[in-house]
Amino acid sequence: MRLPIERHPGHPFDPPAGLRGLPAMSRLEFADGHLGWLATTDAAARTVLGDPRFSARQEIKHVATHSSRPGGPGQAAPPGFFGAMDPPEHTRYRRLLTGRFTVRGMRLLEPRIEQIAAERLDAMAAAGPPADLVTAYALPIPSMVICELLGVPYADHEFFQERSSQLVIPGGDPAAVGDLTAYLHEQVRCRRKAPGDDLISDLTTDLTDEELTNVALLLLVAGHETTANMLALGVFALLERGTPPESVSDDAVEELLRWLSILHQGGPARTALEDVEVAGELVRKGETVVLSLPVVNRDPSVHDDPETLRLDRGGARRHLAFGHGVHQCLGQQLARIELRIGYRALFERFPGLRLAVPASAVPLKPDATVYGVTSLPVTWPQGSDEGVIEPGGEHAPTSPA
Repeated sequence: MRLPIERHPGHPFDPPAGLRGLPAMSRLEFADGHLGWLATTDAAARTVLGDPRFSARQEIKHVATHSSRPGGPGQAAPPGFFGAMDPPEHTRYRRLLTGRFTVRGMRLLEPRIEQIAAERLDAMAAAGPPADLVTAYALPIPSMVICELLGVPYADHEFFQERSSQLVIPGGDPAAVGDLTAYLHEQVRCRRKAPGDDLISDLTTDLTDEELTNVALLLLVAGHETTANMLALGVFALLERGTPPESVSDDAVEELLRWLSILHQGGPARTALEDVEVAGELVRKGETVVLSLPVVNRDPSVHDDPETLRLDRGGARRHLAFGHGVHQCLGQQLARIELRIGYRALFERFPGLRLAVPASAVPLKPDATVYGVTSLPVTWPQGSDEGVIEPGGEHAPTSPA
């Protein structure tokens, strides 16, 4: 079986139909001809992600779909690209970054994230409906935040957004990796000469130029691509239901992460370093296991009524949207804060928000590693927003466009 990616027409938020009803472990033919495995249950996924007998090393991993990631299949990850490494190499890089991504540290960013969201909503209100929520709101928020963390000029955001999008498209332009690497290498060189109050500057004493360039590349792409897609797709899911929510709780954010599971194609994946039994199947040394997170996160043995989006669901944090084990997403707390603020600010500012096109006309990204929408046309009643937010947090009245 090849990895199914086609979603059923009219069901853009559900896993591909070909993944339904599969056993916990199924044989899977990979893009390079390798015969590996597909895991579709929570227990199997946690075993694969948490057992040190499974490796994340890029040079021994087979890919279910073609990839444009640095190094490529069969080649070791370049220095600093720690997401495709095992301990102790992975541990060394991760420890250098963990202190900057703590829950407390991320909470200190909340006022700035709220300000960014308010500024984007001001711009939407000033321009008037309709708007493309992706370009007007969902993409700028995480892009501006990760740029400020890294010290990368936001003025260059179109350059890196265009190129980073190629890294999550099967068969994406391989030149995009080189362009981004060269750009970030120059940023690293500039920080060595003139350090600032940013993450790249902090790491110049611990890492070589090559290592720091690749760490920055990994964080830059991961820091905006996934959150931007999750923010836009989550709004689409909420609007498609009909009446938009008055607000979005923390539980609702976790439920959206579970129900949508945007890492839908070809990952995460691990390769067995020795023979390992998973869910009653023997995975031989050298075989790669791919996890289908959209199915794993709807495992009925873990989640009651898993096919239903229930915004008041308790315990939804049990999902694996951010992975599990030593490679669990480093920026998950930042992503949660961006999503919570992004959803709440949007629906509180535009309580009459609705899709500007039929749901069936919203363009999707079925071939991308990170699932989402390429655009999300939205509209709202004129004068329904609360006004442009002025310094001090009060709302100033606006005139209808």
